[in-house]
Amino acid sequence: MIRRDKLLHGWREPVTPRPAATILLLRDDPEEGLQVLMTRRSPTASFAPGAYVFPGGALDAADASPAALSAARARPDQDEAHRHFAAAALREAFEELGVLLAWRRGTNEPADPSFATTLDRSHDGDLYTQLEGAGLELAVDRTGWLSHWITDRDLPKRFDVRFFVAPMPAGQTPDPDGAEQFEPVWIHPASGLKRHAEGGFSMIFPTIRTLRQLERFDTVEAVLETCRTQARVFTSCPRGGRVAGKDTRYTEDEMAFGELEMVAPDGQVVHDLDWQSERPVALRANVRRLTAPNPSMMTGPGTNTYIVGEPGAYLVIDPGPALPEHIARIAAAVGDGLQTIVCTHSHPDHSPGAPMLREAVGRPVPILGLASAPTARAHSTFVPDRALADGERLQVGDSTLRVIHTPGHAANHLCLVLEEDRLLFSGDHVLNGSTTVVDPPDGNMVAYLDSLGRLADEPVDFILPAHGYVLGPAEPAMRKLIAHRLAREAKVAAALARTGPGTLDELVPHAYDDVKPALYPVAKRSLLAHLEKLVDDGRAGFDGDRWTALGA
Repeated sequence: MIRRDKLLHGWREPVTPRPAATILLLRDDPEEGLQVLMTRRSPTASFAPGAYVFPGGALDAADASPAALSAARARPDQDEAHRHFAAAALREAFEELGVLLAWRRGTNEPADPSFATTLDRSHDGDLYTQLEGAGLELAVDRTGWLSHWITDRDLPKRFDVRFFVAPMPAGQTPDPDGAEQFEPVWIHPASGLKRHAEGGFSMIFPTIRTLRQLERFDTVEAVLETCRTQARVFTSCPRGGRVAGKDTRYTEDEMAFGELEMVAPDGQVVHDLDWQSERPVALRANVRRLTAPNPSMMTGPGTNTYIVGEPGAYLVIDPGPALPEHIARIAAAVGDGLQTIVCTHSHPDHSPGAPMLREAVGRPVPILGLASAPTARAHSTFVPDRALADGERLQVGDSTLRVIHTPGHAANHLCLVLEEDRLLFSGDHVLNGSTTVVDPPDGNMVAYLDSLGRLADEPVDFILPAHGYVLGPAEPAMRKLIAHRLAREAKVAAALARTGPGTLDELVPHAYDDVKPALYPVAKRSLLAHLEKLVDDGRAGFDGDRWTALGA
């Protein structure tokens, strides 16, 4: 449970979203390729006024009625909920645009195109009863479920919308109702996005993302086939943050999403995402982040220093590199309340600032962590005042930090769990935006994966890494990282088997063909760690400077 007294902004209960459905009517244009039908909403509409959208609307009770089920033909793989929502989407397409996607009952013959003009398009027209009387069935079986969008939590009017796709029925022409929808236009997804970027085609966030999703398809059938075979329907309830003072939206697969969820779980757009090093960024009442001014290819925006606690009692995690301006800012942020300094490991962008911070506050504050191992490089030497035991707890005010030894990225790496708030300070073991480098001999891939598996079992909600935004939810993020590492291991093994005995320089272009060659010197360090693990597993051998695949 969230300690609501630690939230930075008072809780505001989000509006409950209404179930809704929308339909993307598609056609294959001989010149432009795939096109989708869009219309402009009324400038006085209560939701997305003036925006170009796909036809759709809220579910009615009639959409889940026996009459609706009877009037809709579905495939065996389309469950009852699919039938209800898709029927609603097709009903809305008829009411708003006069487009009727239907079969003659019991046949594979489409409804006569002219028949749509004989039916009552009003909302009170009871389309399902009209279809029953005319011997027609809505062609739900021709729809595909493309995606699922839930309106952002901060908005006053919210919908829980399923996005469906269907081919435009032959011989019909869209005729907007002139009340909710205007100016129907067939548009190629890339053209719509270009017009929006140029400022002449207003769209809301889910519409923009849906056009991006359609960009990769060339034909209607390709879209429908993907809907039939996809293992998981893309689902999102976006969150908003501020970048350069502007409201910017993010989906669950984007790097900033977890941080927005942690800072404002109710969805308020109150958090600035701009990277800066001048002042701490509040994440909770008891957690602030100050990013060191050392951005680079290896450090991303810079090394994150975390200040845990509240006035009078602070613990600092990773004071960072030996940058006097950064140390001065940490010292100013903690004042005379600094109790403890903890270093997650000994690398030069994490631990050298510790003695400098102690000197800056002018008191004998203990520096805790694990001493660097003999395998550490010369620039990573670190000796704490006291070694932290695995499972040891540190108290700072009303917050408890539990130590977890996590060797792998470095032999002396540790992480901290803020137990009351279910937060994991992951150091370099888990990063946001890239995978960490495992650099033998101090780094070890077997130890890294073992530690990662241990962290995945921890009861935490968010990961606060040493580089990048907060990650969340935590457990899926770590499981995904484990899967990524094992996939890389499989790729290394396949490259080794395919190329025959090879050196690191010869193997890296094959095992890391998905990264830029400029990164090969860094990739070789993790490649070495993977190869050493394969040797430990009996799947590879090493002779001189060449590696060889063993076994099947």
